[in-house]
Amino acid sequence: MRLRRCGTDAVLVEVDSLGEVEAVRAAVQAAALPEVVELVPAARTVLIAARPGGLPAVRRVLDTVDLTHRVEAFSREITIEVTYDGPDLELVAETAGITTDEVIRLHTAATYSVAFCGFAPGFAYLAGLPGALHQPRLDSPRTKVPAGSVGVAGEYTAAYPRSTPGGWRLIGHTDAALFDPEREAPALLSPGDRVRFEAAP
Repeated sequence: MRLRRCGTDAVLVEVDSLGEVEAVRAAVQAAALPEVVELVPAARTVLIAARPGGLPAVRRVLDTVDLTHRVEAFSREITIEVTYDGPDLELVAETAGITTDEVIRLHTAATYSVAFCGFAPGFAYLAGLPGALHQPRLDSPRTKVPAGSVGVAGEYTAAYPRSTPGGWRLIGHTDAALFDPEREAPALLSPGDRVRFEAAP
């Protein structure tokens, strides 16, 4: 674990894996420090912003983090209904050497965790994708991916909250409101949430 000071009241924690990111995020969240005002995990870092003078309390928690052990912190469980009709569903099946029905079964059987958010407001990178569904991004990204598209790329799966360019392999779509600026919490998914996908009837 490497700590880099960011301004006067924030620290960037650098680690070596997504699992270690989750260990840091969960430990800091579980500590419920009143000094922490923002906790931002990414693929290999966690940014922790504190109130003025709050970094010593943050550092005391970080000193206790066991990077090999995940601390169970509160998380919501969210189910998202998906229609599996994506333009790359057959490509994903062919690359994995399985049928499209098996792709759907594997995708819906897993429980995912929101590792971090980024790329676009409400875009959540979901860890826990079965190994058979790990796929490279498209050779040529699409200039426009429809809002609600559900895709896979590398070790992640995700749903696009709005129409943007993108290179993920699309296996379906959802009508869930993934980002709504009128809500008290605009993003449907937050780091630490658990997510299940359910095939639409």
